[in-house]
Amino acid sequence: MSQVQTAVSLPQPTLLARTLQGLAGNRTGTIGFFLVALILAAAIFAPWISPYDPAAIMTGPRMAPPSFDHWLGTDHIGRDLFSRVLAGGQVAMLVAAAALGAALSLGLALGLMAGLGPRWLDNLLLLLFDALRSFPTIVFGLAVVALVGPSLLTVIMVVAITSVPIYARIIRTQAQALRNAEFVMAERAMGASLPRVLFVHVLPNVLGPLLILASMDVPLVIATEAGLSFLGMGVRPPTPSWGVILNDGYNFIRNSPWPVIAGSVPIVLVTLGFTFMGEALRDIFDPRLQKAN
Repeated sequence: MSQVQTAVSLPQPTLLARTLQGLAGNRTGTIGFFLVALILAAAIFAPWISPYDPAAIMTGPRMAPPSFDHWLGTDHIGRDLFSRVLAGGQVAMLVAAAALGAALSLGLALGLMAGLGPRWLDNLLLLLFDALRSFPTIVFGLAVVALVGPSLLTVIMVVAITSVPIYARIIRTQAQALRNAEFVMAERAMGASLPRVLFVHVLPNVLGPLLILASMDVPLVIATEAGLSFLGMGVRPPTPSWGVILNDGYNFIRNSPWPVIAGSVPIVLVTLGFTFMGEALRDIFDPRLQKAN
């Protein structure tokens, strides 16, 4: 009597569970996830964990080294550096989230228009992308600041505009590849509308690589904001920013190195954290890398 073997289908892990498992199995990914979580938590809870007002001028010693009262020391007018670094993290995360969110949304729309639209529209948008990418971000930022003045909104606008061509080109390439895919052509032959093909088949295939690239671009956005603020063309004092802290520190570096250290270490940690985590996410979700392994 033959025995019939029944296959029991195990439940597939969710996307979040798969991501966490992949990060846990990757040493650099675990380090990156820990650093990113630490930085985000510090930025979110900064108003509750800051021991002092980041803009308040203290009556204690100026340019003081780290102590129990001031964990990272004080700056040239007595402000607590630890509180200013935490507040600067809020500014950095706000710029990164707003600028990359706007760049992703606009780049997604323009990239789909270029990849799925007529040839003349594709050529026109490619010309626009090349024109925007021909200007270095800092030079473009200085030109915009000279016209509208320095502010947090100006920094977000500069970073968003200069980042749009990168994401739009990636979306365009993916959309053109999927445009002639067999499953897309089969859907169109069965009478599926273009919006259905777009939202059901095209978007899920292009969002993954786009989000991974955006996570790896966070350090670049933060460095751009810090650079413009360091040059006096970004966030204006007394608003705390890592670039403003660095600028103040370099002006008084002969008196104390602690403001420079306090402003530069968070930028290094952000760069390492998001780069490590982005590379780990790419290894997890890139099918070609999975096949190679």
